[in-house]
Amino acid sequence: MDKRPWGSFFVLSDEKDFKIKKIEVNPSKRLSYQFHNKRSELWYILNGVGIVTINDKKTEVKKGSIVKIKKLEKHRIENNGSKILTFIEVQTGSYFGEDDIVRIQDDFDRI
Repeated sequence: MDKRPWGSFFVLSDEKDFKIKKIEVNPSKRLSYQFHNKRSELWYILNGVGIVTINDKKTEVKKGSIVKIKKLEKHRIENNGSKILTFIEVQTGSYFGEDDIVRIQDDFDRI
């Protein structure tokens, strides 16, 4: 498990051509507004509620929602509920390192 100021994530599978994480976002927290140069992501919401922003467009998500994020699309997820927001993230592309996160805005001064 990797702890972050917004919650935590667990790597479920790390292969040459994909990576899968389980991500938990604490209530009233959000990930940085960011993009990736070398990967796309698909998010499947397992429980909780939130707001996803992709290229400045906001969409509400809940259990069962699927979010597709293309390479270079600016994105973030925010937990606006009272319980932990949990989702599975499937990364596909050519590189999956944490250094492929380009932060645009961050609540925790990590830019």
